[in-house]
Amino acid sequence: MARSGKAAIVLCLDVGFTMSYSASGEESSLEQAKKVMTKFVQRQVFAESKDEVAVVLFGTGGTRNALASGDQYQNITVHRSLMLPDFDLLEDIQDGIKPGSEQADFLDAIIVCMDLLQKETLGKKYEKRHIELFTDLSSPVSEDQLEIIIANLKKTGISIQFFLPFPVDVGDGGGDTSASVHSQTHRNSFPSKGLTEQQKEGIVVVRKLMHTLDEEGGLEEVYTFRESLERLSMFKKIERRPMAWPCQLTIGSNLSIRIVAYKSITEEKVKKMWTVVDAKTHRKDDVQKETVYCLNDDDETEVQKDDTIQGFRYGSDIVPFSKEDEEQMKYKTEAKCFSVLGFSRSSQIQRHYYMGNQVLKVFAAKDDENAAVAFSALVHALDELKLVAIVRYAYDRRCNPQIGVAFPYIKDTYECLIYVQLPYVEDLRQYIFSSLKNNKKCIPTADQLSAVDSLIDSMNLVSEDDDGETFEDLFKPSKIPNPHFQRLYQCLQHKAFHPNKPLPPIEQHLLEMLEMPCVVKERCQAPLEKVKALFPLKEVGKKKEEKTAQDIFKDNSEDGPKLKKPKIEDEEDIFSIMKLAEGNVTSVGSVNPAEDFRILVRQKNADFKDVSQQLITRIDQFLENKGSQYYMKGINCIRVFREEAIKLSKVQCFNDFLQALKSKVEDKALADFWEIIIQDRISLITKDEAEGSLVTSEEAEKFLAPKEKKNETLPPTDEGGDVDDLVSTVKT
Repeated sequence: MARSGKAAIVLCLDVGFTMSYSASGEESSLEQAKKVMTKFVQRQVFAESKDEVAVVLFGTGGTRNALASGDQYQNITVHRSLMLPDFDLLEDIQDGIKPGSEQADFLDAIIVCMDLLQKETLGKKYEKRHIELFTDLSSPVSEDQLEIIIANLKKTGISIQFFLPFPVDVGDGGGDTSASVHSQTHRNSFPSKGLTEQQKEGIVVVRKLMHTLDEEGGLEEVYTFRESLERLSMFKKIERRPMAWPCQLTIGSNLSIRIVAYKSITEEKVKKMWTVVDAKTHRKDDVQKETVYCLNDDDETEVQKDDTIQGFRYGSDIVPFSKEDEEQMKYKTEAKCFSVLGFSRSSQIQRHYYMGNQVLKVFAAKDDENAAVAFSALVHALDELKLVAIVRYAYDRRCNPQIGVAFPYIKDTYECLIYVQLPYVEDLRQYIFSSLKNNKKCIPTADQLSAVDSLIDSMNLVSEDDDGETFEDLFKPSKIPNPHFQRLYQCLQHKAFHPNKPLPPIEQHLLEMLEMPCVVKERCQAPLEKVKALFPLKEVGKKKEEKTAQDIFKDNSEDGPKLKKPKIEDEEDIFSIMKLAEGNVTSVGSVNPAEDFRILVRQKNADFKDVSQQLITRIDQFLENKGSQYYMKGINCIRVFREEAIKLSKVQCFNDFLQALKSKVEDKALADFWEIIIQDRISLITKDEAEGSLVTSEEAEKFLAPKEKKNETLPPTDEGGDVDDLVSTVKT
């Protein structure tokens, strides 16, 4: 499970004048090659690869390489030495590399690349050295040094790949015609009649070179530009170095086995690399962030950080909790542990009990024969008895312990335990639903069951042969990259080069990534139609409201007084029952403040102003929390406050509160809360609603109207891994 070493890669690009030729409406070979190189470097950059990349150009007007002398190795330029790929390289490929005016032998370019790799990797540790050569094979080629090149490639262990505008099997039919499978898929992308004699000669040289290096799979290292773009369209995932977690697996107090665990599955998250920069200079150093603590008083008195302490909100109260208290509160263990608490049948561990954000693979410690024997015996015993181990797991002494399950997992090449976290009682969510079996309306017919069975069969993502063995998986989630990461990298790369342009649309392959496979989509059409016919949907209209005799025969004339429906909440009995159920209410609490307020203001000798102040305090606390559930609780309090103020003729008390609340909301940026007030039309009490009010209906409407914002001119804003070589990234 060791991580591979880094690689040294040379991207060797033909920029000769023939590479700029293009048919009408098509891209030139140079542009296609630059796209392939860009995709490759993008994958390296966002995968945080440690591989180093160099760029060599041939066909340039000038010459700059260590081997150039006289008329040897002319028109070949070392454009960039070996270094980590970055956005500068991406920008250079897109804008810095220009078409050349000459031609150069691609075999000479290979020699220059080999020399560069030999010199710049001397004394450094690289696991692989590799050359990627992009050309249309239109330049004259001399085979005089071909044998020497092949011998040196084998001796130094330098690998090579070719990327051409056409498949390698397009030619005059000479040589080995058994091209690779991936080339055959693009056979029609470049007609053989379009090849020049020079290109056909170049194909012969490429075949000879690649066959000599690898007789069986040599031509599999030759790719077309088009298929390379398709395979490189995905950004490469960040490869993580496996970090070993050594521990002791204990069973009871007398049995201990040395183990080591690795993360097998864990949720990958984007690195938090966002930072605040100046909008004009784009420099982080031009912006400074400073946090100041102030008292909530008129002078906003500044408080030093050392004079503050964190608090834990417990209901409506704040419980002070210092750093020392928090440290003492932590659940501390003596050390990390992986302790077996007991064993259980695997059938008792339900699949929906699996939780946590990682899966561990646990192995016996390396180079410990006794541990390996004991661990193997445990794994095989669990497998034969169909049991699992229930484990207490703690990553280290600072971490809270987990309860998990360890499954036996036996493969041809290794055996291990797979650990998955199990829930505590607080993690479980219990829901009770009525049974469908007891409702005759919900029992499906035989035809309906058969139709659904057929639909499920038609949507099977695994193809099986007659013996029931799987031979093709149509949808492999383990091979699908996260579309969120792919889109993020696409947008970051675009913004790096085009800061003032809008983001590009989502690429089609990202949209299709999580779509139903085409084969399945076609296969399930008929079963879907059958299901649609057997499970018809009917539009249900609104039920007509039932009318009473009073509604039918009522006097429609507006002269007569309208009858009011009795309101249940007006009855004193309800509050009496609530008093008996809740006990004597002495103050407005935080659990049910609205009802507490109603009870208190209706008590004899109640001071409405004092009780309303208690309610206002609770409302202020809810607003400080800034959560939707607290907002709704506050709205309910305000609504009840308004109702009781009207009934008890305390109109001015409520109106004063609401006006003060509006000012407070504006000062504390609680626009979302005030928006709820406006939507619910909770305004000042008008003279039409209560006699003691001096507010008109127009003033109440104006009170809820939003303030007109002044036009402001806003400043303009601008919008690790190891990679063996280009083919290894293509194949992954």
